[in-house]
Amino acid sequence: MDGHTTLLRLHADDNVLVALGPVGPGEVRVGDTATLMLRGAVTLGHKVAARAIASGETIVKYGMPIGVATADIAQGDHVHVHNIASRYTATHYRSDDAGLSDE
Repeated sequence: MDGHTTLLRLHADDNVLVALGPVGPGEVRVGDTATLMLRGAVTLGHKVAARAIASGETIVKYGMPIGVATADIAQGDHVHVHNIASRYTATHYRSDDAGLSDE
């Protein structure tokens, strides 16, 4: 570990951290003082679990729900399409079902 922040929590309520560049596996810096053991490598912009996340639990990024865990996710694991189902807020798509139709 080189002492530079490599993972960032974007909002206090987030249960994921975002990679500021390619990192892991191994111990990496979170913010100014904390560290986390990454179980594998992740690339720029990808998410890792800040803590253990149970299957069915909401994934929170930017303080907003972005998906639901489809399997248990261990602290330090990559959080991506292989273990979450996307549930972006309605503003990310336009449809009658969301009540945001352009018509």
